[in-house]
Amino acid sequence: MDVKEEDWLQLSGLQHFAYCKRQWALIMVENQWAENLRTVEGHMMHERAHDKALREKRGDVIILRGLNVHSRALGVCGMCDVVEFHRHQGGILLDGEDGLWMPVPIEYKKGKPKSHDADRLQLCCEAMCLEDMLLCPPIATGYLYYGETARREAVPLADELRQMVIQSVLEMHQMLTRQHTPKVKANKGCNACSLKEICLPFLTKHQSATKYIASHLQETQEE
Repeated sequence: MDVKEEDWLQLSGLQHFAYCKRQWALIMVENQWAENLRTVEGHMMHERAHDKALREKRGDVIILRGLNVHSRALGVCGMCDVVEFHRHQGGILLDGEDGLWMPVPIEYKKGKPKSHDADRLQLCCEAMCLEDMLLCPPIATGYLYYGETARREAVPLADELRQMVIQSVLEMHQMLTRQHTPKVKANKGCNACSLKEICLPFLTKHQSATKYIASHLQETQEE
């Protein structure tokens, strides 16, 4: 992808896009946002994970928090919650450290493991950014840490998942260029979405929440 740096996508948006394309478009295309308990709790969890003052070294593992990453190849940028560098003979050099090291991304999530791929796609994209930045060999495994289970879930970063990242990011770039907000069919996940009252998923004939709200205000003024 040949994308100017000022047009890079937010890496965290991939999770929104994979969960609901309309949710992502409302945020990125229409600049809509709303908080609920779930989003606030998620922010609090990530603030702790992003404490850049916390740099640890435990034997053959170096732990960095809130690491800024990007990929010119994908046209994305963002921040990893935690990146562990494991001593590995096939790894890369790190400034101020002896030996070779391989990065392993760990993404923190408030809830519990999910059946869909949204969290795994975000984690895989983080790994691809690290590979692009550090020119390191492919990262075989990343981890998702879920607050409800208080444990890590290993995620194999296989070719199939990487291709899903590439296709999703390409579609995101295209949708943002077109300024397109897709329709959506209401489902049980809509009730937990902080944008439910903005999205109005039951009004599927209205592609744009912004246009719907504007037309509704105009009708009100005319009455």
